[in-house]
Amino acid sequence: MRLFLTSSAIALCLLNSPAATAGTVDHFHSDRPDSHAPISIMGDHMHKPGEVMLSYRYMNMAMEGNKDGSNRVTDQSVLDSGYAVVPTKMSDEMHMFGVMYGISDRVTLSVMMPWLEKRMDHRTAMGTTFTTRTAGIGDFSVSTLIKLGDWNDGRSHLILSTGISLPTGSIDKKDDTPAMADARLPYPMQLGSGTYDLLLGITAAGQEDEWSWGRQVKGTVRFGTNDEGYTLGDRVSAAFWAARQMSDVHSLSVRLQGEVWRNIDGEDDLLNPAMIPTADPGLRAGKRLDLAVGFNYLGKEGLLEDQRLAVEIAVPAYQSLSGPQLETDKVVTVGWQHLWD
Repeated sequence: MRLFLTSSAIALCLLNSPAATAGTVDHFHSDRPDSHAPISIMGDHMHKPGEVMLSYRYMNMAMEGNKDGSNRVTDQSVLDSGYAVVPTKMSDEMHMFGVMYGISDRVTLSVMMPWLEKRMDHRTAMGTTFTTRTAGIGDFSVSTLIKLGDWNDGRSHLILSTGISLPTGSIDKKDDTPAMADARLPYPMQLGSGTYDLLLGITAAGQEDEWSWGRQVKGTVRFGTNDEGYTLGDRVSAAFWAARQMSDVHSLSVRLQGEVWRNIDGEDDLLNPAMIPTADPGLRAGKRLDLAVGFNYLGKEGLLEDQRLAVEIAVPAYQSLSGPQLETDKVVTVGWQHLWD
């Protein structure tokens, strides 16, 4: 909590503009391909009263190999430290369905509904390998976006996002392992937090003649303890991006994003932290800095009119993990958005 509040205070200082006012005319051009942030960023734009936007995002996070701090460690060294099993590779896929609705010129409602698919490969101290899988609904979220002000003749805006994440994702998923049939899966393989979580964010975004830019700080604050006896760690991220309009329908973007997350508080009694690192609640914290490039296409006629297609690929420039813990290799996000007014 202290981490989030400190980061939020810094964010307000970074995002605040002395020229921001609540009464300027909105000259932000929503018909540009770069009028939305890169597809991995949410809560960056508003909608006019009565406007509805449907969206779909597919995200694939690929992880392979383990890190302890910022140092890579071999699978064998993890096993030699006393663990019976070491995770070697993980694929974390998310299908995110979203709806945004413009309530007024300054308030937009957003609802996000995820479907998750996870796969983790393992190696045992005996040299055998096995894979666990899980899939299902994740945690739904409901957020309200509030425009705090405009500046630069309405071509730039400041948006506050407040919301709640609902514990709709399972935290008791099981699968067969060599040691036990129908065994409780470790924390990274579960689908939700099991708690009601506060979602907060603030975004400053703007346009120039052929360029657009944005800065965003977001945080997740967990409340209470879930039914299995633990609470996931709070998370804070800060993102900076710039996009170049290449034509009336194409734009390219670059993004820099840093994220920090904390260890789990409490533990699931059905997990044995001495068996595998992913079952240790004290080995879940970390921080990561990502570099990403993206592409946006905005349809203006024909079958794709008022539809937006986008893709972004992110790779870590730096990561330090409370390990041993699987490191992220890349994150690919593909999305579709369709606007009705």
